[in-house]
Amino acid sequence: MGIASSSVSRLRTGSAVAAAVVLVLSAAAGAPAFAAQGGRAVPADGPAGPSASGLSSAVSAYGPALVPPGISRVAQGPGRDIAITIDDGPDPRWTPQVLEVLRENHVKATFCMIGTRAQQYPDLVRSVAAEGHDLCDHSVDHDVTMDHKPVAYQRQQILDGKSMIERAVPGVAVRYYRAPGGAFTPDSRAIAAASGMRPLGWSVDPKDWSRPGLPAIVAAVEGKLPAQPTVLFHDGGGDRSETVEALKEYLPWLKAQGYTFTFPKLATP
Repeated sequence: MGIASSSVSRLRTGSAVAAAVVLVLSAAAGAPAFAAQGGRAVPADGPAGPSASGLSSAVSAYGPALVPPGISRVAQGPGRDIAITIDDGPDPRWTPQVLEVLRENHVKATFCMIGTRAQQYPDLVRSVAAEGHDLCDHSVDHDVTMDHKPVAYQRQQILDGKSMIERAVPGVAVRYYRAPGGAFTPDSRAIAAASGMRPLGWSVDPKDWSRPGLPAIVAAVEGKLPAQPTVLFHDGGGDRSETVEALKEYLPWLKAQGYTFTFPKLATP
């Protein structure tokens, strides 16, 4: 799949590189989160970990960042806030069930969608957006090895994935980009930020995708939570019945603990 001309236009080099580099260096100072990838733990910035110099060079190549290129792992808001994120959909069986649980608990979440799935099920993308949830680009087809592939391929995966989601819901912003497996590179972060998408990580991973059982999922997310957590769940990629049941238990529990549901931090490092 080629890069759409509308996507390429976003990559023109701007004149505000110096300001973007300052922003990059400050954002890159945070500790990396870790993600499972191919049976091994890798930093969410990619196997080599965060690189201020590499990210600065990437920002210089792709133009000024419209949002911070640092990976967001916290919920926005000043207090006891939490961001729920849902990955790998949309799925005709599980996405409607996840939406129902969110609706019943008056919770807004961020759905990280695979481009080909959004293309296949545009009505589900529209349903997610219509209910006030945020949208996140999760690449064209969830290639977990894309951090080892050429930059042109990474750019195509990011920008074409975004375009596929946008075509389903014209006029609705895709505000985040989450790398498959959490394996970001300096280039992928800079490409996303230059097109207005904040790189999105997580701080709590119950590994619901592996179907460890409802008690294990609930225990993972009801343990000691970090400040303003971003929690990772899935509505695609397989049987998500455990995820649906976990959300039914977890969301009321969070409310009882005094948490407010919000979106991941977007505009600040």
